[in-house]
Amino acid sequence: MFLEFAWNAWEKRKLGEVVERVTRKNRDLVSTRPLTISAQDGLVDQRKFFSKTVASKNISNYFLLKAGDFAYNKSYSVGYPWGAVKRLDKYPSGVLSTLYIVFKPKKINSQFLVTYFEGTTWYVSVSKVASEGARNHGLLNISASDFFDQQLFFPTKKTEQESIGLTIKVLDDLIAATQHSIDALEQAKKALLQRLFDQSWRFKGYSDPWEKRKLSYFLHVTEMKNKSEIFSKKDVLSVSGEFGIVNQIELQGRSFAGASVKNYGVVEPGDVVYTKSPLKKNPFGIVKVNRNKAGIVSTLYAIYKPQTTLYSPIIDYYFQSDCRVNNYLRPLVNKGAKNDMKVRNVDVLKGNVALPSEKDEQRTIVGLLSKLDNLIAATQSRLSSLELLKKALLQDLFI
Repeated sequence: MFLEFAWNAWEKRKLGEVVERVTRKNRDLVSTRPLTISAQDGLVDQRKFFSKTVASKNISNYFLLKAGDFAYNKSYSVGYPWGAVKRLDKYPSGVLSTLYIVFKPKKINSQFLVTYFEGTTWYVSVSKVASEGARNHGLLNISASDFFDQQLFFPTKKTEQESIGLTIKVLDDLIAATQHSIDALEQAKKALLQRLFDQSWRFKGYSDPWEKRKLSYFLHVTEMKNKSEIFSKKDVLSVSGEFGIVNQIELQGRSFAGASVKNYGVVEPGDVVYTKSPLKKNPFGIVKVNRNKAGIVSTLYAIYKPQTTLYSPIIDYYFQSDCRVNNYLRPLVNKGAKNDMKVRNVDVLKGNVALPSEKDEQRTIVGLLSKLDNLIAATQSRLSSLELLKKALLQDLFI
């Protein structure tokens, strides 16, 4: 609650008392824009969201929405256990299936209503009339009358409603701008990786062409084991496409190590690890550099140490592109009798890579890309803070 409104009353009313149901149909084909609800983008054109139309061919019987109308999607999804309510902001009009419940504000501030449905307070009323057992193929069994009967708790003063709505909108705008910055930085990094590793961009002072060499010129296999059990289960590492090499407990909340970790391989800072585990984007496995403290990995992983010719973090950036790592590993696949599509540990080093022969140039490239990574991480941290602030405000406002 805002201090200037500390003595103002809040009241409970049925949603149907402060909004008006919309049932207008698209009889005259006023709009040909079929809509869907997106968690991030709200009511958005199906063609933009799905890259195609999933609406019926005849949309004359669909609800016709106008800018400022709200729609309730009774389908539940991740993060939206009781469906989602969004306002049409992006277009002057659009159409929705009659499976949606559509309404517009009548005696309540529109932006406050947006804020209210961003929170979870309304789940309490809806959950009472749309129980778990009433769900059918992802669609909640809730009638329009039950939806409009839900209790809404809101300030009686329109000025307080406006202040609450505006505050959350400012946060939403900051969150959207921050996400846009992250997207732009990631695109810049993608372009930079391409330009640096195809050598179309070179740093001043470096002009020698990069020779294609076997990866074994830069790395060699290591079989250092945890025989003396210096490391325990709490030191087991996981290799992730998104997070790199991280402590298993920190990443997954627990260790999945066996009874003994004596035969686990020791991974030191700067070591390169290859995991054969296929991922959706990386069917032949992934290659990552350990940029954290030492630990151990299971025998399913291969560990390589850098030769004196390599500043190993550059390997992380070289293989950061899904396309690059897949193209490198694909020719090295060992097709065994059981149609095994994995790459043997020793074969990982048999492919050719083009990297700077001078370690100083390797360090310069890594230095620039690391700064960009740090900027992306800082911006992502800011985004997380803004999202947490919004969540806390929504929680406090509607207790």
